Amino acid sequence: MEFVLFILFAGMTLTGAILMVALHNLVRAVLAMILGFVGLAGLYLLLEAEFLAAIQVLIYVGAVAILVLFAVMLTQRVSDPNAPVNNNQAWLGFTVALGFFGMLSAVFAPLKWPSLPEQSVSTVENLGKQLIGPYAVPFEAASVVLLVALLGAIILARE
Repeated sequence: MEFVLFILFAGMTLTGAILMVALHNLVRAVLAMILGFVGLAGLYLLLEAEFLAAIQVLIYVGAVAILVLFAVMLTQRVSDPNAPVNNNQAWLGFTVALGFFGMLSAVFAPLKWPSLPEQSVSTVENLGKQLIGPYAVPFEAASVVLLVALLGAIILARE
């Protein structure tokens, strides 16, 4: 049964990711992103990381995706049928993303990641100690990703 659920949630995640990139309609692409986020939350549940699954649903689906969805829906270019579908600066964005990935890889590759402690991480106190202690860098990296998503949604809404 667990393998079937894994295939289902992995399929949801991959389908959402592929549709998010392939769809030309921005609203449908954001809805595909929500599908991918929900599939990822299901994978967290299979890994018995209930807290991460709840955070995935609350933060990414409940906040970031809905904020991006409203920002996309509030822009007037979405409803314009004469607006160009493709962006002329796609290669610039790809180059910047590839460079950012290279920088992150160069910074994070030599780090020695701590192994999980003997004690359980399931209690809130132990989770807090781990997030502030040895897992502070990944925790801050996640906060930077959330900040960038929020800024992107604000920029979309202002245009």
